[in-house]
Amino acid sequence: MQSNKKSFKGQNIFVGIDVHLRTWHVTALTQSGFKWAFSMPADAQALFDTLNNRYPEAHFMSAYEAGFCGFSVHYALTGLGIENIVVNAADIPTSEKERLSKTDAVDSEKIAWALKRGELTCIHIKSREYMDDTNVVRLRKKMMKDLARLKSRTKHLLYTQGVTYPERFAKSGTHWSRNFMRWLRDEVCLMGNSKQSLLMLCDQVDDLRLRILQATREIRRMSQSDKYKANYNLLVSIPGIGLIVAMTLLTEIDNSPSNFPNERAFVSFLGLIPICHDSGDKKSTGPKTHRGNKSLGPLFVEASWIAIQKDAAMSGYYCSCLQRMKPQMAIIKVARKLSCKTLAVLKTQKTYVRQ
Repeated sequence: MQSNKKSFKGQNIFVGIDVHLRTWHVTALTQSGFKWAFSMPADAQALFDTLNNRYPEAHFMSAYEAGFCGFSVHYALTGLGIENIVVNAADIPTSEKERLSKTDAVDSEKIAWALKRGELTCIHIKSREYMDDTNVVRLRKKMMKDLARLKSRTKHLLYTQGVTYPERFAKSGTHWSRNFMRWLRDEVCLMGNSKQSLLMLCDQVDDLRLRILQATREIRRMSQSDKYKANYNLLVSIPGIGLIVAMTLLTEIDNSPSNFPNERAFVSFLGLIPICHDSGDKKSTGPKTHRGNKSLGPLFVEASWIAIQKDAAMSGYYCSCLQRMKPQMAIIKVARKLSCKTLAVLKTQKTYVRQ
């Protein structure tokens, strides 16, 4: 008796997913190019069951754009046996027609076709072991930005109320000390009969500074843990690199420099690769691309300003760059050089020797 049971054993099914909070739009392609598109609730198990019922015993390969959901969908899919990758939205081949008529169906289909043609490159997938450590470091950075905003609001309030600084606080470097905060609370008088708005801002500043201190202490504790201590001690031997830069780097790269095959890959990850536009005899080079890790790239630029003051080799390189470019572009080149030395220190496991 002939069996009518379908089997796709040994066949690849390419699945493009347009991920949203409540729904996913899915396009599945067989190796012959047969397309099946559908919408469904945002649930990895439901997707696997649907695909497995339609294509039993097949090998599923999927991809989705990096976005708000992070890697949670990736871990859910791979946990079910689906071979998944996460891609940068800018790396998905898109025609002009698709840009003008952008829908969830179009997005999922172009991901599926690009996956089938082998045109997609997976971004770095963070290990679960390092996710919370990374979030602690990133949270501190966000709190620092919030603190800067609160300080600006407080000073704006003082300006609008006609408050002038006494002589002991004439220099900005004396602001936000304990004495300065005590002056804000006890001595400053606003135009009205009360100053509740100023006191509320002071409370927020004090509270946020306490939270930042707690985060910094946690990061310092992490740096001395068995997981990070060896690489951390290597990094802080490099001029310009301290606690925050070192721990940001280690948590962002999952404490593993082996993820980068060469210096260019590492510099590209930091977003320090120069922009290049060549056409015929015309060649144009910019300072750096907009691509790259938003946390690490700016930190390496800041670290470079310190490095040129503490290391003779870095200082000499910066001065030579100044002869043909502006300081803002020269420091980017120093940041690239610093990043290459950083990768070398981590890979060779040898302390940096200052010159």
